[in-house]
Amino acid sequence: MKELVNKIKELKERKNAVILAHCYQNVEIDDVADYVGDSLYLSQMAAKTGAKTIVFAGVYFMAQTAKILCPDKKVLLPNLKSGCEMADMINLMQLREFKRKNPNIPTVCYINSTAEVKSECDICCTSSNAVKIVESLKSPEVLFLPDQNLGRWVEKQLGNVKVITYSGYCPIHHNIKPEETSKVKAANPDIKLLAHPECREEVVSYADFVGSTTGIMNFVKKSSDKKFIIATEKGVVDRLKRDYPDKEFILVKENLICESMKLNYLKDIYESLNNETFEIKVDDEISKKALKCIDRMLEVSK
Repeated sequence: MKELVNKIKELKERKNAVILAHCYQNVEIDDVADYVGDSLYLSQMAAKTGAKTIVFAGVYFMAQTAKILCPDKKVLLPNLKSGCEMADMINLMQLREFKRKNPNIPTVCYINSTAEVKSECDICCTSSNAVKIVESLKSPEVLFLPDQNLGRWVEKQLGNVKVITYSGYCPIHHNIKPEETSKVKAANPDIKLLAHPECREEVVSYADFVGSTTGIMNFVKKSSDKKFIIATEKGVVDRLKRDYPDKEFILVKENLICESMKLNYLKDIYESLNNETFEIKVDDEISKKALKCIDRMLEVSK
């Protein structure tokens, strides 16, 4: 593996490339990644990079977002099968119908959405900044898509905004059942539960801290506690175990694995860089519209 890592680093330097990796990826990819984090952080890094080529170790909508932010750069996705079930739950026609049924209300789209969907929304958000984004609209009502769980969590945090949610969800987080969470919490009453806001409302109610993947990792970093229950994708726990060997982490249930996120391996990164595959392209008109949605988010998130 060390030889492959060295080959990737050599290719990266020679081709003036940067590797962005989401923290649900296979942990070995961190050995070659320039930046590892959640969707907001990676979007910010994509917008700032001076590299000629971006290799996105993530899923399709992330690579699309990088291309929209960096239209003059080559954006590569190592495995084209790396999709997102949540993003696929809403298409352009379904978005238009959702807006038709709820006219004249600002539309917020989660970053887990396609370029086409972003192109017809007012502003984008991530789990890191969703509350701030919705609040920035200064509207008594907003449409929120595609994640119903994140939308409901935002509504509860603000208290003075009606968040009308689309019926999408992340299968990984949505499949964490309240009764499973209650059982783990009851067996470990003195251990803090850290949960992602894509979890069901009932699951989040058991949490001591709710935040994005980066938020969860930062909480562990700053905490003096030695044990934690984690309610999010296994990739986060893999990194926490590596970075904090003196601490213990209990995944709230087994098999919290996003298979699409795990499709990228070091060999895929190498082949992507070496052969410059698979290049992601976005229609110019859609890209220009979607950029306004993403740029508005980045401006609010400064």
